[in-house]
Amino acid sequence: MSRTTAVEDLLRRHAPQVLGALVRRYGHFDLAEDAVQEALLAAAEQWPGSGIPDNPRGWLIRVASRRLTDQLRSEEARRRREETVATLMPRDAFTAPAPGESRAPAEDDTLTLLFLCCHPELTPAAQIALTLRAVGGLTTAEIARAHLVPEATMAQRVSRAKQRVRGLPFRQPGPEDRDRRLAAVLQVLYLIFNEGYTATSGRALHRADLAREAIRLTRAVRRLLPQEGAVTGLLALMLLTDARSSARTGPDGELIPLDEQDRGLWDRAAIDEGSALVEEALGQGPAGVYQLQAAIAALHDEAASAEDTDWPQILALYDLVVRLAPEPMAELGRAVAVAMVHGPEAGLAELDGLEDGLAGHHRLDAVRAHLLEKAGDVEGARAAYQLAAQRTLSIPEARYLRARASRLLF
Repeated sequence: MSRTTAVEDLLRRHAPQVLGALVRRYGHFDLAEDAVQEALLAAAEQWPGSGIPDNPRGWLIRVASRRLTDQLRSEEARRRREETVATLMPRDAFTAPAPGESRAPAEDDTLTLLFLCCHPELTPAAQIALTLRAVGGLTTAEIARAHLVPEATMAQRVSRAKQRVRGLPFRQPGPEDRDRRLAAVLQVLYLIFNEGYTATSGRALHRADLAREAIRLTRAVRRLLPQEGAVTGLLALMLLTDARSSARTGPDGELIPLDEQDRGLWDRAAIDEGSALVEEALGQGPAGVYQLQAAIAALHDEAASAEDTDWPQILALYDLVVRLAPEPMAELGRAVAVAMVHGPEAGLAELDGLEDGLAGHHRLDAVRAHLLEKAGDVEGARAAYQLAAQRTLSIPEARYLRARASRLLF
């Protein structure tokens, strides 16, 4: 690992703790987040050359505190704000703690920040952007590149999100609201991972930086909530899915479907860890959607070949998933399992019931094309492949779908 990479990993690990320390001390989430970003940028510029300080978190808190107090002094009502800051300011606030000492609050603020960034007042897009910036430590430019939008657009999205949460208390939700809010946090992490694993648009199929960040943040949540089955299940699902990433594309970036992948390229360490987490998650209370989806992923990963896949068991798990959460994509996955167990005609019959929820979605057309091809309807399959290629915004997916259509001409 290069020194620059080591610095980046260290900064992302400390970012939520530094932000939490500032917000607890001064309030002003929006200004504190800006100050932390400036401190992270300063560290990214200085540390690769000068070396990592003995107490990197103390260094970041000290620099970010200076940036924040500078911002507070420049606002209106300067004297009143300066008096408030002086009252709150510990004498040693601008002195980095001695090596080995911790300036972080007694509790890890990562989860509190995630609850704030995933507040129900925000749209899903805003939740994702604010989470990646405030908790993930990514710059606005990095988030914009990952989502293929102009930096100015992403800056506006982040700014609006920070304004929406301005003034909200910096604390975890109460028991009556905790489960619902935790579900929102996990959904945001799941969406970040999905966008990284299969990009919805652009030239790349896989955005490894987003997938890695989602896994890192989910690991952090699990360290704080080790007994939560949904958290354990989500981490298992991410690891088992991401383990296949190196086999999903060919030398020229072309998509390789699951049943044609070289399983020798799969990450066995990630599969072993994910499989162990599945067993743990299923023992942590009633199985939820993430635990069940992780169990499905484990059955795929543990099969020696596509032909060895335990499709009847996968179908049974999908039955449970759609019973718990009748979501269109889960129902589409179940339709594939039905086809693998009972034949393509049975799968096609299942697709007819998904038209309302997935109307115009390229994945519905792609699955229909695949099942029509298996059923021997060459003309219907070719037309469905072509329609799916027209509807996807992912260049690798469109190229793959057009190639499947062209192959049926011969």
